[in-house]
Amino acid sequence: MLSYSVPSGMTRRHFMRHMAGASALTGSALAMGHTLRTHADELTRNRKSAILLWMGGGPSTMDIWDLKPGHRNGGEFRPISTSGDVQICELMPKMARHMDKMAIVRSMSTREADHDRGRYYLHTGYVPNPNIEYPSYGSVIAHELAGQRPELEIPPFVAVGGDSVGPGFLGMAWAPFSVSSNGQVRNLDLNMDVNRLTARKMALMQLENQYLQNENRGIAVKEHLDVIDKTFKLMTSPQMSAFKIADEPTAVREKYGDNGFGNGCLMARRLVETGVPFVEVSLGGWDNHQGIFPTLRDKLPEMDQAMGALVEDLDERGLLQDTVIIWMGEFSRTPNINGGAGRDHWARSWSTVVGGGGINGGIAVGKTSADGTTVETEPYSSEDLMASVCHALGISLETTFTSRDGRPMKIANSGRLIKDLFA
Repeated sequence: MLSYSVPSGMTRRHFMRHMAGASALTGSALAMGHTLRTHADELTRNRKSAILLWMGGGPSTMDIWDLKPGHRNGGEFRPISTSGDVQICELMPKMARHMDKMAIVRSMSTREADHDRGRYYLHTGYVPNPNIEYPSYGSVIAHELAGQRPELEIPPFVAVGGDSVGPGFLGMAWAPFSVSSNGQVRNLDLNMDVNRLTARKMALMQLENQYLQNENRGIAVKEHLDVIDKTFKLMTSPQMSAFKIADEPTAVREKYGDNGFGNGCLMARRLVETGVPFVEVSLGGWDNHQGIFPTLRDKLPEMDQAMGALVEDLDERGLLQDTVIIWMGEFSRTPNINGGAGRDHWARSWSTVVGGGGINGGIAVGKTSADGTTVETEPYSSEDLMASVCHALGISLETTFTSRDGRPMKIANSGRLIKDLFA
């Protein structure tokens, strides 16, 4: 029997809607062929994408992007100079070579220091509300940018190596399509021979068409057949090769690192090249309440290698000017070091990193105090960061959605532009 994938968090019916929504979007865009041909040059210039590098658990940004050498809160690492006008952790020499293309926002000050609430807030720009589900970065950006690429046959929002926050009131057509860091989609064998796959599909369709004769079961079977058909089209699309990182030369795979995050960043580059508007790559393990410095000595080189390779590859291939990279977690860690030689949850003063898409590189926006406990310049929120990313992608901050209960919802929760990123 042909298997089909239901990404995490989706029911069978939701997946059908997800695939049907993508197909409908493609058909709608193709119907505008004359307009697209007339504006072909403009379309090429505006094929924007975003890659979110999600650091689940709350990384200690004071040990990575905003070091405090000489202070008792400063920890064990020293800062090093970079290609930009910023210093970063000594354990990140590869990113140091590319910081002229990236900006550090050192004056993030947010209000959620709980993992689940912080994850939701940083992904959506909204605090959790039991009465409404808000869409995540990926869903919003895929919704707004998918029309730029009518040829896209694979989902416009891909989550690699972990689940993401869902589409909220935008609907399941904009839900994340989850794959492992080796490109495996649950219940799908992307390497299956097409002839074998076709034979399986035909056998299953014959059985279910017989089952369809029962009028009491007709609707359910029709929905099931629709899922099978769309899954088959997805699996047989040449664009699915974007998930096959094994097709890359050994030297390229080694450049990113032989680990989940390295594979995920390489896949993100391939997906963006194929036309996917939003890719999220997860690297967890940052909830370092104890023994933080040995953990970071192992973890930061892994992150540095993959992130550095991603920035370099996008730049060399001419993609960075149209691709925004966002590095962030749900919050940071406390400036003071606790009794277990770790750091606890901290959302009051911390850093995120963004670059590409016309964002000014080589700069630090904002400043924290010498002990890292306060923001000394204008503080920025999740909403502000999201608004700035949308602006870099050419998405109007006047965009307004309508929730399922009829309420208008302004994009990025009416966040402010972080102007220094674009001055």
